[in-house]
Amino acid sequence: TKGLMQRDMLAEGTGMIFVFPDEAMRGFWMKNTRIPLDIIFVNSGGTVVSTATMVPYSLKSTPSAGPAKYAIELNAGEVAKNGVKAGDRLEIPAEARETKE
Repeated sequence: TKGLMQRDMLAEGTGMIFVFPDEAMRGFWMKNTRIPLDIIFVNSGGTVVSTATMVPYSLKSTPSAGPAKYAIELNAGEVAKNGVKAGDRLEIPAEARETKE
């Protein structure tokens, strides 16, 4: 529930993956998030649904363009730097494919 809120930095080459129990439309906001982030929404098959750059402290929801099981947050600019776009396929590591309860 806290994600990357109240952090002053995110180490280069790292990020956070959110794993949901099902595939659904998702939306993320940046309340109390100090650093600009890119987000990648990914469906259960590993296909990128959409990407976006999110602005620090924004309460505006950034929605996925379709149902997503995963959301990956990275430092802003990483999506463009790595050429990630809708329709690309990502390999979600086995240990990150299901929610931990």
